[in-house]
Amino acid sequence: MLHRVLRWFGAGTSLRRQLLLWLLLPQLVLWLGGALFTFKLAERYANQAVDASLSQASRALARQVKPMGTGLLIDFPRAAQDVLEADPADKLLYTVSSPPGEFILGNRQLPLPQSVPEHPRLGEPYYYDSEVANPQSGSTDRLRVAALYLHYGDADGEDKGRTMLVQVARSSANREELARRLLTDMVLPLSLLMVLMTMIVAAGIRAGLAPIARLRSLVEGRKPNDLRPIELHVAPQELRTLAHAINELLEAVQSNVQAQRRFISDAAHQLRTPLAGLKSQTELALKEAAELPGEPALQERLQRVHESASRSAHLVNQLLTLARTEPESQGAQSRVKLDLTRLAREVTAELVPRALQAGVDLGFEGADDSDGATPLWVHGVPLLLKEALVNVIDNALRYAGRGATVTVQASGDADRAWLSIRDNGPGVTPGSEGRLFERFYRATLSGNGCGLGLAIVKEIVERHGGRVSATPVQPQGLQLDLILPLAP
Repeated sequence: MLHRVLRWFGAGTSLRRQLLLWLLLPQLVLWLGGALFTFKLAERYANQAVDASLSQASRALARQVKPMGTGLLIDFPRAAQDVLEADPADKLLYTVSSPPGEFILGNRQLPLPQSVPEHPRLGEPYYYDSEVANPQSGSTDRLRVAALYLHYGDADGEDKGRTMLVQVARSSANREELARRLLTDMVLPLSLLMVLMTMIVAAGIRAGLAPIARLRSLVEGRKPNDLRPIELHVAPQELRTLAHAINELLEAVQSNVQAQRRFISDAAHQLRTPLAGLKSQTELALKEAAELPGEPALQERLQRVHESASRSAHLVNQLLTLARTEPESQGAQSRVKLDLTRLAREVTAELVPRALQAGVDLGFEGADDSDGATPLWVHGVPLLLKEALVNVIDNALRYAGRGATVTVQASGDADRAWLSIRDNGPGVTPGSEGRLFERFYRATLSGNGCGLGLAIVKEIVERHGGRVSATPVQPQGLQLDLILPLAP
């Protein structure tokens, strides 16, 4: 039953609490058992002390009763009686009877011993607990009694077999108070020792579970695509086994992910050539169909085929770019220190012909100083950063619309470089800015995009330790910000 209760109690708690419970609960049981044993031991020692005083008092009282002929001479002055009964909190009661049961001197209420053998040993006191009525309070007082049997009279006379019983009793209040004091003096150090042991046990559990905390820190801060093995060499054997099992799982997942990436990359490579050929053939067919009179339906079908081929080719190129942005691919590409301002200006200049073809005014603004544009030095892969800029500017050119203006601006502060691409086109639906960087999400159905361009931008920027954001522009338009950390 106790095991079930403990199992239920520890089912939803942490491992640290369960260990504390299982380690401290036996200590608590032992402490309670020790307290009970200490109380019994203290009571025993208190009884021994009281019994010793009662034995001395009974022998002293017996010496005051002397045999004289056939009677007894009681040499017990009133002053001595007053001394014995002076302390009301620790009253000493006494009775002398002969033969036992025939009252001679003392307190009549003191009961006779009940557990004494039929032929008691003479001169050796018997001790027992008893009760006596208290007429003042109307209750009973617990007593500790010493009974001493003695012979009196002439050994050769008629009364040679007569016996005298001397009983001396003391209230149990002082004895219990002494037992409580002894208990307090012994249990208090035990309690302090238990508190100290609890602190030591808690510290030991914390130190013992520290490898689990390190393992948690190694796992919980990872990104979903971070499948590197866990390194936990200094951990206990049990945790090393757990880490090894997790590493095997991560290795299996990584193998599956790599297989999928290889499939996408290989498929994209295989599709590039036939899609490029299909696109070229549809362009030639459109030119030939334009020379044929009265074939508008054929031209429309060929135009749709050409758009589909262009979109498929664009999707394949984006998939290849996305494959290059994965961590495994980036590991094989070296990072260099480059000027982001210069890169942005060059990419903008390269895309001016495409902007003119789309009817969009494309321009560049840099943070200039006395010597020209202020350089923004970052560490990164030039090919990937250029791909990110091309994608975000191309996205603006595609959806801003003819007659729109697209501005690329480079700026920076103490530790960050900012690239802002702002347009005054129709923008996006309010509230959808946060989803623009999701894979295969398209804010509009116009154009031949595939929903991967901005996702690639986000992937590349985050791989370089930066972040991206999208904010609407008033009265209309959209601004995309690429924020990268500056190189030292």
